Amino acid sequence: MIRICFLLLSIVLFTTNQASAADKLLNGIDANFPPFAFIDKTGQPSGFDVEAMNWIAEDMGVEVSHQPIEWDGIITSLLTKKIDIIASGMSITAQRAKQVNFTLPYWIIKNVFVVKKDSPLTVDTLLKGKKVIGVQQGTSEAKWLKEQITAQHFNYELKYYNSSPLAVEDLLNGRIDAAAMNDAPAMDAAGKKAVQVLGSIGMPQEDFGYAVRKEDGELLDRVNTSLKKLMASPHWEVLKNKYELNK
Repeated sequence: MIRICFLLLSIVLFTTNQASAADKLLNGIDANFPPFAFIDKTGQPSGFDVEAMNWIAEDMGVEVSHQPIEWDGIITSLLTKKIDIIASGMSITAQRAKQVNFTLPYWIIKNVFVVKKDSPLTVDTLLKGKKVIGVQQGTSEAKWLKEQITAQHFNYELKYYNSSPLAVEDLLNGRIDAAAMNDAPAMDAAGKKAVQVLGSIGMPQEDFGYAVRKEDGELLDRVNTSLKKLMASPHWEVLKNKYELNK
C-alpha cells in the first residue's frame, strides 16, 4: 500500500512538473538585431519579434522570457534544450530546416549592402572589386556571399562579425568598405547612423519564421495558431508601425 501511494505521488509530481515546464517558454534572441530583437535603454529585451512573441505567449496561456544568445550558436542552444524557441529574425533555409521545424513565414526580407553616406561605391564595384565586406557570421547572407566568391569569381574579401551593428561600426571607422545584412536592420542603421542602403547583394528573397525542435510538434502547432491570430489582428499593424517596418 505504501509503495502504491508513493508511486501515485511520484506520478502526480512528475505530471505537475511537466505541466509547469509547458507553461513557460524560453525564447533565444540575437540581442543585436534591431528592429527585430535588441536590448533597450532599460536593459530589457525589446523589438518586433520580442513583442510578437509576448503576444503569442499570452494567447497560448504561457509565460515567455527572452535569452540573448550568440547567433552562430543559437540553433545548437535550441537542439540542446537550453532554449525552447527561436523568435528572432531567422531566415527559413533548407539547411536549417534539416535541423529544426519552422512556423509559417511572417516576414519577407531582402539582403542589401550598406555603405557610408558619401561612398562612391556601386553594387558592381563591391562585387567585382577587391573590397572588404563585413557580414554577421552564421547568417544566410554570409553563406551566400562566401559561395559567390567561387561561383562568380568575385574578388571581395569577407570579414565576419558577431552582429550587424558591429559591422556598421567598422564601416563607419573605415575598416571595411561595406556591410551586408537584411533590409530591415539596414534601414534601421540608415536612420541612426551616417550610412545608406546601396542595393541588393543579388541574393534571392527569404522568409523569416520562428524555429522549434523537430520533436516539438505540439508547440509548433500552438505557436502557428497564435501567430496566425496575431497577423490577422490590428496589433500586427501596430507592431509594424512601431518598429518602422512599413517603409
